[in-house]
Amino acid sequence: MTTRPRNDPKFEYRNPKQCSNLKSQIPNLKSSQAVEKPIYETYLPALKLVKRGKVRDVYDLGEHLLIVATDRLSAFDVVMPQPIPYKGKVLTQISNYWFEIMKDIIPNHIVITNMEDFPPECQLYREQLRGRSVIVKKAKPLAVECIVRAYISGSGWSEYKQSKSICGIKLPDGLLESSKLPEPIFTPSTKADVGHDENITFEKAASIIGKETAEKVRDLSIAIYKRAAELAEQKGIIIADTKMEFGLLGGQLILIDELLTPDSSRFWPLSKYTPGQSQESFDKQYVRDYLLSINFNKRPPGPTMPDEVIRKTSELYREALKRLTGKGVESIS
Repeated sequence: MTTRPRNDPKFEYRNPKQCSNLKSQIPNLKSSQAVEKPIYETYLPALKLVKRGKVRDVYDLGEHLLIVATDRLSAFDVVMPQPIPYKGKVLTQISNYWFEIMKDIIPNHIVITNMEDFPPECQLYREQLRGRSVIVKKAKPLAVECIVRAYISGSGWSEYKQSKSICGIKLPDGLLESSKLPEPIFTPSTKADVGHDENITFEKAASIIGKETAEKVRDLSIAIYKRAAELAEQKGIIIADTKMEFGLLGGQLILIDELLTPDSSRFWPLSKYTPGQSQESFDKQYVRDYLLSINFNKRPPGPTMPDEVIRKTSELYREALKRLTGKGVESIS
């Protein structure tokens, strides 16, 4: 029986059998290997399903959680009806890469990343879990999302055009779309169970999670972003902005969820960066642009995407993984 995500009555799922023909719908992916069958949702009947999010399926293992990144893609908070090949593996491997790099700044929720070390009950589902799953600590998520912006784009650009500010932070006059900001800024948002998150001021975030905690996650978010941005730029990627999540474990702040992926960040190719316009990217902006071109109403159900959009999006995600980690999906085991 398919389980719907909590608080998301609009989300429609496909049984894995319904997805069996998707491989044939996604031809000509440029890869040295055959296209593996995408995973739209997992089916692990021996494990206790907690929820299905927009991208991740979460299972309760007792002391820990099993998080599986599927190949689902959401845009404008709507889950598209077709998966993006390799996307879940890319998200998992990039997150693991950054969690390792940032662990001296703040601990994270990771317990096990290697499939070979998963408990026996998970080994039953190796083909579904390999390369796209992690076992993590059970933390209590904070009720705000922590966003760092170093370039002005997306909802930040829309807000700036109206008020010359983002989330209550005044910015200089004369900025263009995609302009680099003088310094990275912390622009938190609410976490909506249904619909869109809402940008809020730091003061509002402090009223939700407490002033001391808000100050800590602000400083940590900016420190994480600065380290990542410097490393990524050396590899030809601008991280224009990113969203990260923190949780509490035994009263201690830790990083949770995903970190600095093409789903949670805007990745722009450094060599093609041109202020004053929207940028090419290594993330799902390609899908967003397609949806805008067909005047998508940003409400479920999502439209069927052309083969070319699926193929190109998969290529962009895999290119981000290759540039950042030096490894391709073919090396993931």
